[in-house]
Amino acid sequence: QVQLVESGGGLVQAGGSLRLSCAAAGRTFSRDVMGWLRQAPGKGRQFVAAIRWSGGSTYYEDSVKGRFTIARENAKKTVYLQMNSLKPEDTAVYYCAVAILAQVAVRRDEYNYWGQGTQVTVSS
Repeated sequence: QVQLVESGGGLVQAGGSLRLSCAAAGRTFSRDVMGWLRQAPGKGRQFVAAIRWSGGSTYYEDSVKGRFTIARENAKKTVYLQMNSLKPEDTAVYYCAVAILAQVAVRRDEYNYWGQGTQVTVSS
């Protein structure tokens, strides 16, 4: 059974940084894509960033390019989202997710399993 557990959310001032972590378990993930998606109040869940576990190719939503970095640590089966230069519009619940046997995954419906989410609040 796939399990994804996020951590690292919190309250930060605009311009600050946070690092989210996602500990994954339940399969090897070597042929999967790991992603971060977020859901702001009153909005749908939207793609933020993704990484292919094998090879490490990365994908970003335009508004976070140059500010966010996704990375994985194979030995710990952990995926990270480093968020710099945070803006109030980045405020959302951030979810870790896995797209099984995918080459790339940039849509919500491409993901098969989800974590419980972690709140990120950026104050102005």
